[in-house]
Amino acid sequence: MVRFADDSVFCFEYEEDALRFYKALRVRLAKFELEVSEEKTKIVCLRKEDKDDDGNKPSFDFLGFTHYRKRTNNGATFITRKTSKKKFMQSLKKCKEWMKANRTMPTKMFMKKLNMKLNGYCNYYAISGNTKKVKDYLDKCRSFVFKWLNRRSQKRSFNWDKFVLFMKKYPLPKGVVRVNLYNRTIGLSYLSK
Repeated sequence: MVRFADDSVFCFEYEEDALRFYKALRVRLAKFELEVSEEKTKIVCLRKEDKDDDGNKPSFDFLGFTHYRKRTNNGATFITRKTSKKKFMQSLKKCKEWMKANRTMPTKMFMKKLNMKLNGYCNYYAISGNTKKVKDYLDKCRSFVFKWLNRRSQKRSFNWDKFVLFMKKYPLPKGVVRVNLYNRTIGLSYLSK
């Protein structure tokens, strides 16, 4: 069981166990006049190669990530995750709106605050297997910087060559793995004592 606030994921080896648990959970919650949200609840079999009724590969969203099954080059399979489409688009929209609203801020402060926001995003989403989505996010944000800093006045501040030099002076974070889920002892100093 993995739980965060009122969201939970329960994992089972066998589908029959999942179905039995789901039925028992509904009965147990009813005793307290509570119920499971039917539109947010589903049973997903990540072992199957099959596609679901909509023709999609089985997956589920939890805590801003889409969890799904992936096959390696040697044929092994494992569960991995990427930023969910919904959270990706929400984060881009928030970043774009922030840049638009703060584009007249002094450049040094603008880039410092933007980097703080982007580092926060990377600290959460830059996990094993999600570097492509994080790099996509940072690339989009870079294009927003070009757009909104060019709209500070009637005259464009940058052409692309000047913008490349500007980005060398004020670099954005890199889309590298910050949390390695496959080597969980990295950064956990209390485990190595």
